[in-house]
Formats: sequence, structure tokens, C-alpha cells
Amino acid sequence: MLMTVTPLSPDRSLIWLSALQNRRKRLIDPPRLVVEGKLTRMVGLTLEAVGCRAAVGGRCIIETPEGSTIEAEVVGFAGERIYLMPTGDIKGLEPDCKVVPTGSTCSASVGFGLLGRVLDGAGIPLDGKGPVAAEATRPLTGHPINPLARKPIREPLDVGIRAINALITVGRGQRLGLFAGTGVGKSILLGMMTKYTDADTVVVGLIGERGREVNEFVQKILGREGLARSVIVVTPADYPPLMRMHGALLATSIAEYFRDQGLNVLLLMDSLTRFAQAQREIALAINEPPATKGYPPSVFAKIPQLVERAGNGSEGSGSITAFYTVLAEGDDQNDPVADAARGILDGHIVLSRNLADAGHYPAIDIEASVSRAITDIIDERHLNLVRLLKRSHAAYEHNRDLISVGAYQKGSDPRIDEAVALQPKIVSFLQQSMTEKVDFNRSLAELDALLG
Repeated sequence: MLMTVTPLSPDRSLIWLSALQNRRKRLIDPPRLVVEGKLTRMVGLTLEAVGCRAAVGGRCIIETPEGSTIEAEVVGFAGERIYLMPTGDIKGLEPDCKVVPTGSTCSASVGFGLLGRVLDGAGIPLDGKGPVAAEATRPLTGHPINPLARKPIREPLDVGIRAINALITVGRGQRLGLFAGTGVGKSILLGMMTKYTDADTVVVGLIGERGREVNEFVQKILGREGLARSVIVVTPADYPPLMRMHGALLATSIAEYFRDQGLNVLLLMDSLTRFAQAQREIALAINEPPATKGYPPSVFAKIPQLVERAGNGSEGSGSITAFYTVLAEGDDQNDPVADAARGILDGHIVLSRNLADAGHYPAIDIEASVSRAITDIIDERHLNLVRLLKRSHAAYEHNRDLISVGAYQKGSDPRIDEAVALQPKIVSFLQQSMTEKVDFNRSLAELDALLG
């Protein structure tokens, strides 16, 4: 018996081939379904769930018996268990609560509608001015920039503070650390830079600070004029550690958006130490072994990941000039976080407790502070003036005890004689009222007049 085979038309052949390929794909790589899990354990703020799959950094929704929901993020896994960290209040959690992976990661809502607003780490407004008008969304973790595509640092940035403009000159796109102990005036210095810096927009991240200081910074230090061109991201000390980290990431994402629009952005983060401490809490909670003074290795990996996102963009984009405050525990400048930050940043400004106790503000220790980009952004004459003032100031400080008790005889060393004569003028030059703005040109002119 003969069988007649009817050939398929070209259109039907393509349909048949596509259906066969889809069937083979389903057999080889079946689609991943969203599987609900349940909570099995809670230790501190770390939650353990089984029965569901989610990637590290993925968002999950936890449903409580009362009908409320709690958002959490995957921070680790072990076997069939995943470790979650809540981003908000954990009231109402109990064993066997339903855990539903969303399949998404946390993102940042960005746009010019954020200017003049105060947000928390989740982007929720805290100022009572209604919802935020966002224009786009960006990943919290950002996108890395090819280091060879970054514009070099060549242009000085006017921060409105005489000592910094003249002696620790900052370049657009530079990243500096503000190293200080507690109570030496770093918040006032940040507020002055927020108001006086020559930048298009300012992004301030208040990470892990006291809640009382937030309103004080916004109302008294920053003021209405400074707030108008600023975005404030606030995650006080009583927020969960994951939300504190999100606050730093959100502030950086907002600054990146403005930089991509061609603007020159000033990013102030207070503080990098609280960001590191939040990561330490998370890492220790999921049993990562501590390494240096209780800090797990992941802490020292997170710091450069955050800091490297600032700086100059590629040609045609703007810049992010960043200041990160670093709290030196016990005024120890060799604290692990301070030491790690000093190695990754482009310079550091040290605030001295001795100067603050003596009423010298801003309490900048000129000898211990350095800008690594200064030789690329100022001319030779300016650089020589900086070296001359630092040399004179150091000569006086190293012989202060002899001079104070009258043991030094005038004429013994011409270098010290000159330092003694200049010291009152240098001290006056380095001090500045918080209500006074000194631009870059005036700072250089006063430095020239001082040493002329």
C-alpha cells in the first residue's frame, strides 16, 4: 500500500518547527515558578525561610497572620534555607509565616522632582510634602564605569571654606574622607559645604545618625536656601541595618542620575562608618566570621563598591564630588574602617579634637590632611604657597613646648623665628565662621597676602 505524503507549505513548516523547538525547551529548561515558602527561624533580625528560591539581593514579601506584609531582602543562603533581612518593622512575625519571592530587586526612583525633599532609605518622603514625582528608576547597586572612560580630575571645586580651598584644594570628581571623632564639628562643616559649594545639586546621606540631628541639620544648618537644591536621604540609627545600607546606596544612585544628566553633583555622606557597621551587623548575623576588630571581610569589599560609584563620569556627563565622614573610634586614625577608607579615597581631611576644644573652627588639622589631586588642579605658585604655609605651621607645632615655656631663644633658628611671627596670622587664616562664605579666588588672595 502506497502512502502519499503532502508537503507542508513554507508558513506551516515554520509554525511546526517553532512549536517543536518550544516543546524541547520546556522539557530541557522548564519555567521557574514562584514557590511560596515559610519562616522557620528568627535570630536577632535574621530570618530563615525554606520551601522557596530567591537570588541574593532579591525582594520577598512576608505575610503575617494579621494580614499585614513585611518586605525583606535575601542576604544569603545555606542549602535549602535562605536568609532574609527585613527592611522595616518586624512586628507580627511568627513561625510558618508565608514567604513569597517577588522576583525583583530593590531599585531607586530618581528625577528632578526629588530636589528639596527628605526621603528615607526606601525612597518614601518624610517631609509631609506628598508623593515624590520620579522620572526614572535605577538599580540601587548602580552600574560600574570603565575606569579608562572617566574624565580626569583637572578643575578645582570651590567649597566656600578658606582652609580647604587654599590648602587642601578639592577637584571636581574627587572623593575625600572627613575623618573625625564625635563632637568636633563635622556636621557644621558639612552644612557649610552644602550651602557654599559651587555645585548644581547636592545629595546628602545621613546614615545611622541620631534622629534629633536630622531635623537640626535640615532646619538650622542647611536652611531653606540649601534645601532647595538638595536631596536628603535619612536612615537614623534606629532603622534596621539593611535600611541603613539602602540609604547610602539610594543617595549614591540619586547622585549618579544627576551626573548622567550632565550636572556637577556634591555628595555628602555622614557617615561611611555607619554604613560599614550596618554591613557588619548583617554579615555577623548570617555567620560570616569576623576578621579585623570584629569586622568581617565583606565589610572591606562593600566600602570600595560604594565609593567607586562616585567621581567623574565619561565624556559628556557631569561629576560627583563626594565627601564621606569617617568616625575614628576613640580618635584612633588607624581604626579598620578609617584605614580602609584612607586607602580607597582621593584624600582626607582630619578634624582635631584639640583644636575643637580650643574653640578653633573649623577644627581642620592641616598637617594631617591631604588632597591627592592637588598637584593636578592648581598652578605651581599656589602649590609653593601651600608648602610654605605648611612648613611654617609644622615648625611652630613641633617646637610649641619650647616656645610656650620660653626655652627657645629668638635668633637660634631663622625658620622657627619666621614661624613664630606668622603663627597668629596662620591661626586667624584657618578659622572661619559658619555664616561666612569665602570663595576660591578670595581664599587664594588671602593666602598670597599672608605669605607675601
